[in-house]
Amino acid sequence: MFMEAVLTVSESKRLIAKGIANHPEVVHALTEGIVVICKGTTNAYVVEEILGKKIQRTDYVMGCVVPTTREAQSPVTSKLPDVILEHGQILEGTNSKEIVPKLKPGDVFIKGANAVSYERGQAALLIGHPTGGTIGAAVGVLVARRVKLLIPVGLEKNIPGDLNAVALCMASVDETDKSDPRPILTLWPIAGEVFTEIEALEMLTGCDAMQTAAGGIAGAEGAVRLLIEGDADQIKKARILISNVHGERPFVTE
Repeated sequence: MFMEAVLTVSESKRLIAKGIANHPEVVHALTEGIVVICKGTTNAYVVEEILGKKIQRTDYVMGCVVPTTREAQSPVTSKLPDVILEHGQILEGTNSKEIVPKLKPGDVFIKGANAVSYERGQAALLIGHPTGGTIGAAVGVLVARRVKLLIPVGLEKNIPGDLNAVALCMASVDETDKSDPRPILTLWPIAGEVFTEIEALEMLTGCDAMQTAAGGIAGAEGAVRLLIEGDADQIKKARILISNVHGERPFVTE
């Protein structure tokens, strides 16, 4: 059986967050280890799904893309502390950089992305911090200690091509060119488990899914259209799940 679904950007974030909260390695780490939820727009929803309560999502962001005309009045902040859970309990007074030396196999580090090449299984971050920001402080430990890096990212950020090649092109940009007043960012491909709407649907319903179109108007800008396949029971679960995320308000409302 088949069904179609159209998800706005915020609906996709909610769906992905529900999937992350039910990811077996996250569930295990919430009981037996440490889960680090780095700041980001999708991760703000992840926090809500894992904690089971609402937060001020616009205060759980570390850098974001907004229209050029709104860059001087960014609607987001980083005021909320990092959410880090050990054995399911929030660690107060500890941020994501400080916890990194304590991480071990079985722990989970959740970090969003700015770009995904879905067919290649690649994800990448835009980096503006001179030492690589949160991921720069963590990546060595994550690799050396085999800590799970989970990358929740919506298909709205799907771009064609090899992200390693794109990153090389961005690295060649002339930093002395001041024709654009915005800071020059670096694209950093990172190796981890890419987790999109497709993985969330598979994990939560058992259905297979593929993206068939994108975009829209009247709030559906950046939306994704999915073709979902499964047996009758799986499709029933998918319809209920999609219904539950439909109507999710935009991340920022005017």
